Parts: sequence; C-alpha cells; structure tokens
Amino acid sequence: MACQSVAAVMDEQALLGLNPNADARYRQRAMAYFEQLKESQDAWEVCAEALAKGIYNDDHVKFFCFQVLEHQIKFRHAGLSAVQQQLIRETLMKWLQCQLMNAQPEKPFIRNKAAQVFALTFIMEYLTLWPKFFFDILSLVGLNPHGVDVYLRTLMAIDAEVVDRDILHTPEETRRNTLIKDTMREQCIPSLVESWFQILQTYQQSHPELTCQCLEVVGAYVSWIDLNLIANDRFVNLLLSQMSVEELREEACDCLFEIVNKGMDPVDKTKLVESLCQVLQSAGFFNVEQEEDVDFLAKFSRLVNGMGQSLVLSWTKLAKAGNVKDAAETLQAVEAKVPLLLQLLVHEDDDISANIVGFCYEYLHVLKQLPQLTDQQKTNIEAIMLAVMKKLTYDDEYNFENEGEDEAMFVEYRKQLKMLLDRLAQVSPELLLEAVRRVFTNTMQTWQTAPFMEVEVAIRLLYMLGEALPASHGAHFSGDTAKTSALQDMMRTLVSCGVSSYQHTSVSLEFFETVVRYDKFFIVEPQHIPNVLMAFLDQRGLRHNSPKVRSRVAYLFSRFIKTLHKHMNAFIEDILTRIQDLLELAPPENGFLALLTSDDQLFMFEAAGVLIVNGESPVERKQALMRSLLTPLMDAFRLLLAKLSQETEEERQAALADCLSHAVGFASRTSKAFSNKQTVKQCGCTEVYRDCLQTFLPALSCPVQRGVLRSSVRSFLHRMIICLEEEVLPFIPAASEHMLKDCEAKDLQEFIPLISQITAKFKRQVSPFLQQIFMPLVLAIFEVLARPAEDNDQAAALEKQMLRRSYFSFIQTIAGSGMNEVMANQGAENIERVVFTIIQGAVDFPDPIAQKTCFIILSRLVELWGGKDGMVGFPDFIYKHIVPACFLAPLKPTFDLSDAQTVLTLSECAVTLKMIHLKRGPEFIQFLQQEYLPSLQVSPEISQELCQVLQQPDVKVLKNYIKAFFQRAKL
Repeated sequence: MACQSVAAVMDEQALLGLNPNADARYRQRAMAYFEQLKESQDAWEVCAEALAKGIYNDDHVKFFCFQVLEHQIKFRHAGLSAVQQQLIRETLMKWLQCQLMNAQPEKPFIRNKAAQVFALTFIMEYLTLWPKFFFDILSLVGLNPHGVDVYLRTLMAIDAEVVDRDILHTPEETRRNTLIKDTMREQCIPSLVESWFQILQTYQQSHPELTCQCLEVVGAYVSWIDLNLIANDRFVNLLLSQMSVEELREEACDCLFEIVNKGMDPVDKTKLVESLCQVLQSAGFFNVEQEEDVDFLAKFSRLVNGMGQSLVLSWTKLAKAGNVKDAAETLQAVEAKVPLLLQLLVHEDDDISANIVGFCYEYLHVLKQLPQLTDQQKTNIEAIMLAVMKKLTYDDEYNFENEGEDEAMFVEYRKQLKMLLDRLAQVSPELLLEAVRRVFTNTMQTWQTAPFMEVEVAIRLLYMLGEALPASHGAHFSGDTAKTSALQDMMRTLVSCGVSSYQHTSVSLEFFETVVRYDKFFIVEPQHIPNVLMAFLDQRGLRHNSPKVRSRVAYLFSRFIKTLHKHMNAFIEDILTRIQDLLELAPPENGFLALLTSDDQLFMFEAAGVLIVNGESPVERKQALMRSLLTPLMDAFRLLLAKLSQETEEERQAALADCLSHAVGFASRTSKAFSNKQTVKQCGCTEVYRDCLQTFLPALSCPVQRGVLRSSVRSFLHRMIICLEEEVLPFIPAASEHMLKDCEAKDLQEFIPLISQITAKFKRQVSPFLQQIFMPLVLAIFEVLARPAEDNDQAAALEKQMLRRSYFSFIQTIAGSGMNEVMANQGAENIERVVFTIIQGAVDFPDPIAQKTCFIILSRLVELWGGKDGMVGFPDFIYKHIVPACFLAPLKPTFDLSDAQTVLTLSECAVTLKMIHLKRGPEFIQFLQQEYLPSLQVSPEISQELCQVLQQPDVKVLKNYIKAFFQRAKL
C-alpha cells in the first residue's frame, strides 16, 4: 500500500491547531497543513492510514482526516491512480470494521462526516468501480448497531446528494443522479428495503434511535422507489405497530406521510389512503380528545392533512377524466375525514390546527365546484366556520405590549385562518354572513362583561367580511340588500353600543380599523359621525394610553377625514381646536414625551389641511384657518434655524435639523389637500404658502446639517411647483444657487428632478432661468464626477453612476423641451464640452440605461442642429463623433446583445442613424460607403446592404438589421 513508506508521519505540531481552543499560531499552521495535504499528490494518504488503523484518538484529528479524504474524492477523484482509488475504498471499509468492534460509537459529528465521505465515494464509483457498494457494507455490518448507524447515515447523505430537490444541480449532475437511481432500482433497492425491514423489526425495543433513523430513511427513499415494496401488509403493519410506541410514533407518522404523498394513480391512491385510515381508526388514533401528546398530534395532523389532500387530488383527477363512479367514491372518502379534520382544526394547540388548514382549504374548494350542497355539507361548512371563529381568538398568554416569536407565529396562523374564511365566503356567502352576524350581535349585547378576546374577535370578524365578501371600491352599502342590511345593522350596532370604550388595546384598534374599512357606511347614515369623531379625538383614540393605538389611530383618522370631509362641515373648527396640541412641533429637547411621533403628526396635518380646504366656509375664513395652522410652524422654524447656526455640538445640531425638517414636512403635508392651483387660489392660500417658502428657503444657506435641510426644502419646492405654479418661480433662482454650493453626488442627484419638473411644467417661461443655471449645474456635476474615489468603494461608484444617469436625464429634458436656445446660447466651447460628455456616455460607460438616454439626446440634437439651417459646424461634428459613436458603442465587449436593456439602447442607436440620414440625406450615405465603413474593414457588399436598409422608410427594419449586423460583427 502506497502509504506504508510514510508510516502515518503527520505534522503533530500542526494537528495541535485543530483544537478550537488552540492559539492562533497553531490554528494557522493547521490550516496551512490542511491545504498542503489537500493539494499534494499522495501526502493525503497518511490521513487514510490514520483512519484505517485508528492511530489517533483525538476527535478533531479524525474529523480532519475525513475532510482531507473528502477533498480528494470530491475534487481530485479522476486524477487519482487506480491504486489510490482502491486505497480510499479499503480505508473506508477498515474504518467501518473498527466501528463494529468499538465499545463506544464515535461522536455524531464524526459519523456524519464519515457518512458524507461514503456517499461521495458512492456517487463517484457506484456506476463504475464499486457496483457492490451496498452489498459490501451490508455484509460487513450485518445487524451490528454501530455499523447500522453509519449505514443509515450514509443512506441519508446519498439522498441529500442524489435526490434532494432543494439542492441545485448542473444538467450533468442531474443526468448522473438519474442514472444512479435507475441502476439502484434495478440492482439493489429490494435488498435495501429488506434491510430496513430487518432493522425496524430488530431494534424497535432495544435501539429506538436507530429505528427512528431507519424510518427517516424509508420516508426519504419512498418518493422514488417502487411503492409496492413498502405499501404492503408486512411493511405497513410494522409501521402501524410503531405508531403505538411512544419513542417511535412521531417518525412513524412522518414515514406514513411520505408514503401517502407519493404520486400514483388516483384510484390506487384512494385505496391506499382508505386502507391506512381503516387501520388507524380501528387502532383508536381518530380519538383525538384522548391524546395528550401535542408533539405527536402535530405530526398526526400533518399525516391526516396529507391523506386529505391526496384524496382531493385523486377526486380532481377522476372528475376531470369523467370517471363518475370512482370520483363519487373518492368524494365519499373525503367527506368521511371531515369529522377528524374538525377535531384537529379546533384543537387548542395552534400547531396541530395549522397543520390541517391545507386539507380544510382544499375541501372547501371541492364544495365550491359542486352544483349543489347536501345538508351534511352545509353542516360541515357551518362547523368549519365556527372552528375558524373560535381559533381566531387570542389566548390569555398573548403579549400585546411586547410581541415576540410566539405572537408572530399566532399572527401568521391568523393569516391562514383568514384564507379559510375567504374561501368559506366563496362557497357560501349567506351562511358566513349569518354566522358572523350571530356571533357579533350576541357579543355586542354583553360586551361590558365579555373577555377582551371575545369582543376583539367579534369585531375582527366584521372587519374580515370586508375582504371576504367582495365589493367594488368598498361599496358594501349598495347593491345586494341582504348583504347591505346585515352589514349596516352590524355597523350601526358597533358605533352605537359603546364598545369603543372597552379597555383593551386590541379591541380599540379593531374598532377603529373596522370603522375606517366601512367608512362608506357613514355616507348612508351620517348621523353616527359625531359619536365616532369623539371616539377618534378622546382617550379612546388619539389620546389613548397606548402609543401603538395612538399611532395607528392618527393614520386611520386621516383616512376617515379624507373619505367623509363633505359630511364634516359642522365640526371643522371644533375638530381643529381639539387636535391643536397634537399639531405642535415637538421641541428638540430630550425627554419631551409627545403623544404622537413626528411621522404620526404628518397624518394629523394632512387631515387638518383636508378639513380646511374642503369645508364650506368663506375664503377669508379658510385663509385664516390655514394661516393659524402654518404660522406656528413658521415661527418655530425661524427660532430653531437661528439656534442651529449658533450651535456647536454635533448631536444637538442633528436634533435641531431634524426638528426643522419636521416643520417643513408638516407644512408640505397640509398642501396634499389641494388638487391643483385653482383650489389654492380659491381658498386664498397662495400667500401663506409663499410666506412658508420665504421662511424655509434661508435654511438652504445654513452651513451645518446641509443634507437634512436641503432634502426637506427640496421636497417642499416640489409640492409648491404643483400647488403655486408660476407663483413659485421667483424663488427658484436663489434656491438653486444655494443648492449648487458645496454639493455631494446625492444632493445633485436629488436637485436635478426639481429642475426637470420646472422645465417640463413651465417650458418657455423658465427659459431665461434655465440658460442662466445650465452651465453652473453642469459644471457642478462635472466637478463631483471628477472627484477621485477609492477603487473598491462600491457605494461611491454607484452614486456616481446614478448621478451620471440623472445628468443625462436632465440634458434629455432640456433637449426634448422644445427650448433649443437653452443649450444653443451656452457658447460654442461649452456646447462642445457638453456634447462630448454625451458621446462619452453613449460609448465609454457600460451602463445601458445611461447609454440609451445618450442616444436619445444625440438623435434630438441631430434633429435640432443637423439640418441645412442648423448650428454652424454641427454637421462636421456628426460625422466626426456621432456616427462613430453609433458603431463603436455596440462593438464594445461590454455591450451585451442578449440583455434586454442593451437591445433598447441599440434601438435608439438605430433611430439616431435614421435621424442623421433624414437630416443629411445622400451625403450621409456617401460618407458611410466611401469613408467610414471601409475604415472599419466592412466589406463593400455589407456596406451597401446597410445603406439600403438605412434608406427604407420603416425604422423597424433598420432596428432588426442593426442587431443582426452587430451580432455578426462580434463573432
């Protein structure tokens, strides 16, 4: 044997570094040694000898040796000599033989690694060098428990490598795996199944852990082997007997689940499931109430779910195939499982209940497809409804103030129940409506004495009906009278029975959520609005003692107001007075406990704006109300800005800047109430927003906290462009000047959309301003793009890429706005500089989004300046730079013609060529044929072909041709 000469001489010093507690020097040496052994032609053989002879007792060394062996098999197997391959096989078998004689088994992590190495060797050699792999192992281990353990672990490791569908395989590996499975089916599967039977029978008393491992193996392999080998009386009876053994029954359940889940003929599947059910039922497993072990019941529920879903699938296939008799028998089998389904669905343990939801959902889907329901089926539907209603209920342990993992799981489980409720509504909306009405009405009659969970679930059910019973745009109170009168009755009860005073956060939240979901109810019965408004405004809502409730209610209040503002006229000023303290800007001092966060206040300001703007008071009154809403913000802003410019401590500066930013945000949010300039003028609010602008703009020149301040003022300007229109224009030049000072890539990137918005909206009106700002903006962009950055600074590279895109979009907006003069009046040198950046963007930067924009700009510039009466010298520029760009960009290796975005860029490139032909005519064709294309070594035939296509009127022909042209050129 090749390793005899080196007699297991391993680097003992390096091996010390394998201990997790070793110091770093030894650990580094161990790593280096590992690399050396992995890469060497034969040094790894010392590891093989160490394993075969059991030289080392240290677990870390044994694991290390297996890792070295694993590397050889996985990555170097083909390069090993026949003798070395034989050595690996012998090593594994000798190691296994040692296991049979050891009094104590190896640690599980070593057995798992050994199983992995066995499995890898099997995959490499089973089809060629080691066809007797399983026979060799089985004949060696017999029924020795240590040996059987390694055998079963190896089978699971093979399953992970060959069968597991969650692991991605290459097509080559998939072909190999299929071949392995086919060969195993032919040669050894019956023997393996026999070995499993012997293991299950032999060890169920003495070694339950081995029996469980074996059950796991059967469950894993059953999906791809001949089911008759397992689904027979001998094997199934053994599994069923293990369902009664406490240590084995969970695994036995899982194993039966895998058997039931195997794809097969629908009639056979029904027979298999029914025979299993019969035995389980006669063994007493269907008496769920008598079973106390919830872990087992969760597994059993999953098994019943699998059986139920299998039957539904069989029924679907048989019904589709028109097999009436078998379909009817299968449906009968499904129906027979419903009592068991209900027992599991309503079980107090949510895991047990959740595991059966799938079957329940599919059973309802079956009922939905039936032309008519029997009385029994209607009874089943009602029973499922009651079970869902019961299970939706919170339990005492639910922690509302500090929701953890258990609470999150219950929320997820509730989502599953909601799916069932929605499906119930599809099967029988009348039954659902009636059931909810019954529960709701009974609970609301006694809400004062009922526990919170019953009150919450009653309101929750009413809320859920809103999605379960569809209505277009929430119109639940028109149309079908049975539905509308039931919902109307329940809503009337909800808002008038006093339940809004119930002292529990879950009930408070559910009350307001439901009121807002059915806000259209108040259009039908507006007399209830005052009561509900009071609930929103007092300690039941916005002044509730729970911050969670206050926060959510702020949002819901703004939605309520937006829907019903037409019915609020009589209460506007009263509401504004009551919420006045909630509209105060929280000072930046620490420790100030406001009732609402600044995010919540945004909704309050929006609601206040909506009330003022949509009210019926005279213009003067609206103006006064809006001024009294905004003046405190302006006053606070001036004060805080003065403080900020004197503040030296950075933390304090940040707090002040945040506060200033909130003030601007609140003012901005009030303007959401206006739909266009008319309403701003109609309400006489132009002046107050102009005052806001004048108050906020000085923040742009503040030397500290620039990012936060600029961002908020810029957002306000965006809003004002929409609300004030040309009234905003006098403020733009000064604002722009400040925003271009000392800016970062991000500042510019956010400033450009503002200029683009102004350009698109005001066009000619802003031409003088645009001519004035064009070069300062462009130069600021160039300066930021030219700043050096670290090679590996991906964030900076991405910022620059985004700024480059924004810059090109800006040029596109200017070029496409019809204001030729903005660029034309920048002087020849500047124009040339800008247009060169466009050429550079089209060719040099591998960013198809930016490149596409650049070609759109070039096409537009050719259209503007490329004709007879165009810009002096531009035709020359077309031939020197634009035409080459149209060919050089697609020829770049980074220009990927299989990428959809790049193909769009190529289309724009074709449009540019077409535009040049349109503007320059035969002169362009002559330039291509005689000068440019020959310089690219394009043959005269292809040149002529391209020029012919260019002259055709349909640009689509050119786009298709150009793609083929460059695909050929790149071969």
